[in-house]
Amino acid sequence: MDLITSPTAICDRSAEVRHRNARIGFVPTMGALHEGHLALVRQALTECDEVVCSIFVNPLQFNNTEDLERYPRQLEADRIALSEVGCNVLFAPDKKDIFARFEPRNYDLGGLDRHWEGPSRPGHFQGVVNVVERLFHYVRPDRAYFGEKDRQQLAILKHVARTQHWSEVIVPCPTLRADNGLALSSRNARLSEVERQRAAVLYRALRTAAEVAFHLPVEAVMERALRTMAEEPEVILDYLGLADVDDLTPLSQWGERTLAVALVAAQVGPVRLIDNITLVR
Repeated sequence: MDLITSPTAICDRSAEVRHRNARIGFVPTMGALHEGHLALVRQALTECDEVVCSIFVNPLQFNNTEDLERYPRQLEADRIALSEVGCNVLFAPDKKDIFARFEPRNYDLGGLDRHWEGPSRPGHFQGVVNVVERLFHYVRPDRAYFGEKDRQQLAILKHVARTQHWSEVIVPCPTLRADNGLALSSRNARLSEVERQRAAVLYRALRTAAEVAFHLPVEAVMERALRTMAEEPEVILDYLGLADVDDLTPLSQWGERTLAVALVAAQVGPVRLIDNITLVR
């Protein structure tokens, strides 16, 4: 596996690959890789001729400097893990290179940031989209792979890709979970063993909603899910809700829809965690 830090070098590498009419797959990450990230790389390897994984801790998507400073960084361990799964290129640019001659844009997010993570993390999604677009500019992938754990981010990236006529195909990939249901996340590394067990309540609450979704009114489903969350009083709930599967607007009734999504965010010890699952009629 090749390690590339220069935007110019990754541009040259991508141009060479495209000249061979080969397909480039791209997995953008912030590092501290876990099995969920590696699953994205594995999927990309089955669908593309060359796979690039980037590691860049994007300061634009953090709402406080303390969270940015504490975000886990382990470049050498990540390099080894990527090499072992067969990734072709690790692109690990420096902040000064990514933001050279950079003018942030204010993208139309289609209102997809009005709820859930949007109010809790103002400016977060604009920061994500700006840097993803920047990385796409350098890597020029055919397909880019994102986990469904960040459901709202995925919806926003799909919207921007469509409205901005990005050539890259956004590929959603299933959430991977620990044995207790906790969604894999780089932030889990900051949880103690006790906190990891407490954090499993997020998925239990989502499963509670899934078991009765479409059979009971939305309000009754929410009551049951909230009771499940209350089983862990040390877990501080930010939001728990049911939303339209396409535009993520909160639901007050099921209507004729056959799909919906349940979303949750909560503070567990020092870490804020998010999760979601699809609800099927």
